[in-house]
Amino acid sequence: MKKHNLILPLFAILFCFTSSKAQNNVDHAVWDQILILNVSAQGDVNYEGVMKDSPLFYKYFRSLSENPPTEQWTREEKLAYWVNAYNSIAVKMIIDNYPVKNINDLHDPWNQKFFRIKDKRYSLDDIEHKILRKFNEPRIHFLINCASKSSPKLMNMAYTARNIEYALDKCTRDFINDPTKNIITVENIQVSQIFEWYKDDFNDGDVAEFINQYSDIKIKKIPKKGYMAYNWDLNEQ
Repeated sequence: MKKHNLILPLFAILFCFTSSKAQNNVDHAVWDQILILNVSAQGDVNYEGVMKDSPLFYKYFRSLSENPPTEQWTREEKLAYWVNAYNSIAVKMIIDNYPVKNINDLHDPWNQKFFRIKDKRYSLDDIEHKILRKFNEPRIHFLINCASKSSPKLMNMAYTARNIEYALDKCTRDFINDPTKNIITVENIQVSQIFEWYKDDFNDGDVAEFINQYSDIKIKKIPKKGYMAYNWDLNEQ
């Protein structure tokens, strides 16, 4: 359900964006506001609503491009920056091509060099595999969202250095115990293909042990055919 009746006056958001420098010249407040207004608690996105907020969204997107992490940033600041960058790129790809039913309907969505920092361009795959996975933090897989129903849900808040650790724990726990993403019962184990694609990221391949750290129901192992087919349909409200 669209929530634009809650939106702050445009000048107030712009003032917040231009006057607040929350962390190293990147202010995630506008992204936070867009997510609050256009993403449900279940992670469904009102892409038409984001399109109506596009001037602010594009302004935020440019701020990411113009203010990349430096060596002085903390690990948490860098992590929050790159997760927000990945998620906002995926959203931008959808609204730039809307209406679209599936991100894979776009031209080479994973390798398209969509994000620029100075003279270097990055694709979604670049950010995921060459940057985020290098943090050696397996829970990162549950914060990034590729605009698909089987993806970990897009949270209706921006990530910051202050909330990133909380988000890593919460999103991992929520994803693993979400019956639409993983079926974990005494009789049946069907888990997300994320655990198959990135098996080595989870406890050096011991996926069951990783899952057991967060699952309400403990498991011994993942069956050979225990992976759910990925649903790439758009995560749209």
